[in-house]
Amino acid sequence: METPFETPAVPGTRFAEIRWVAETGSTNRDLLELASEGANEGLVLVADHQTAGRGRLDRKWSAPPGSSLLVSALIRPSLDPSDVFLVTVASAVAAAEACEAVAGVRPGIKWPNDLVIADGGPFEGRKLSGILAESIVGEGRVSAVVLGMGLNVNWPDDLPEELASIAVSLAQIAQIHVDREELLVAWLGCFDRWLTRIETDAGRAELMEVLRSRSATLGRSVRVEMADRIVTGVAQQITGAGHLLVRSEETGELVEITVGDVVHATIQR
Repeated sequence: METPFETPAVPGTRFAEIRWVAETGSTNRDLLELASEGANEGLVLVADHQTAGRGRLDRKWSAPPGSSLLVSALIRPSLDPSDVFLVTVASAVAAAEACEAVAGVRPGIKWPNDLVIADGGPFEGRKLSGILAESIVGEGRVSAVVLGMGLNVNWPDDLPEELASIAVSLAQIAQIHVDREELLVAWLGCFDRWLTRIETDAGRAELMEVLRSRSATLGRSVRVEMADRIVTGVAQQITGAGHLLVRSEETGELVEITVGDVVHATIQR
């Protein structure tokens, strides 16, 4: 296992305190508790192992100890509750940029915020990273957002079959050992820049354009499972509000997806 991170902060960013722990239940849960107690924006918690990590839709997130970047960051944005999705988009775009800068791997972003491999190679469609944002909201305003990410970095080759068929790590793709601390610093630096940009309308528009350019979902046949129905069709666009527009194969109409679980099929040429 790698030694604990030595970076106490990322100079020039809001991330002024980075704490490392060998093991915890969930970095998101821990940081939410600290946020409710008044912790400052910019606190980052990193763990070598999580025993109760969670992803979207309350799915369990599992990773071999010491092999992944398991991190949560506390943000206190000046955003309406309806705009919190911008923090999630910013983190996903920043993660993709960090993977490219540190490991030379350019992942795609599977709507709404998973990083996947979308280069048509042997790892096509496998998941590289998951992101979960949880907010503390009171009196109609967002007082805190805890952004958690699990990014597969240096996984062993002998993974359990249930993981090997659906997930992949940066080291497997790049064929190099990837420094998790360098990756963390790169992600936080990119994340901070995007958090600053989304304070303006122009910056928000720029972020959504970058999301679309990095999307692994647009142009694909998809199956979207929602609470009340299932929609199949071709993903056409991502709106300024972060919603996915799907051309229904059943009705031919555009269906706006706000929340749903997307399964990719084939690329539409």
